[in-house]
Amino acid sequence: MKCIVGIKLGMTQVFDEHGVCHPATILEAAPATVAGVRTTDTDGYSALQLATGSQKPERLSKARRGVHDTARYVREFRVRPQATAALAELKVGDTLSVEQFNVGDTVSVSATSKGKGFQGVVKRHGFAGGPKTHGNKHHERAPGSIGATGVQRVLKGTRMAGRMGGDRVTVKNLEVVQVQPEANLLLVRGAVPGRRGSLVEVRG
Repeated sequence: MKCIVGIKLGMTQVFDEHGVCHPATILEAAPATVAGVRTTDTDGYSALQLATGSQKPERLSKARRGVHDTARYVREFRVRPQATAALAELKVGDTLSVEQFNVGDTVSVSATSKGKGFQGVVKRHGFAGGPKTHGNKHHERAPGSIGATGVQRVLKGTRMAGRMGGDRVTVKNLEVVQVQPEANLLLVRGAVPGRRGSLVEVRG
């Protein structure tokens, strides 16, 4: 069970031993403290709580005061049944850092995607739009018919224009290309959701 909470710094390029250039995302993951261990016997499920960052105590909610007085972020990671043995070795107060990851590891990264505001069907859902010729004017990106003729109403789930982005997105099977423990940096191949400065959750 490998997990860490970090901040997305941006993207860069990494060259492998063969001289091939790969896009990579830089994640800054400071050492996180184990704030809680959930077990099947006591809580009904297996999970690990990690706390990281610093925060003024007066800014915390009453529910967190006395438990995570200085932590800015507290995130819970569900543990698969086959990894419960590793969970039993952890206790509250232990520290996890990027050193637990190795180059070549496959990880999943979760974050909140960029908000893009109100968008049409072409950008939001990938619609092809209407024809561009034969007198069709000003309707290239129109949604077209929504098919609501029999029931005389808009069916739920119809793909239409609306707010886009701002959702929790998980990208799986990303490869760790570099680990820099001295700088608390983790570089993964490819792009991860979110803007610069977004909070990301990395699972191994």
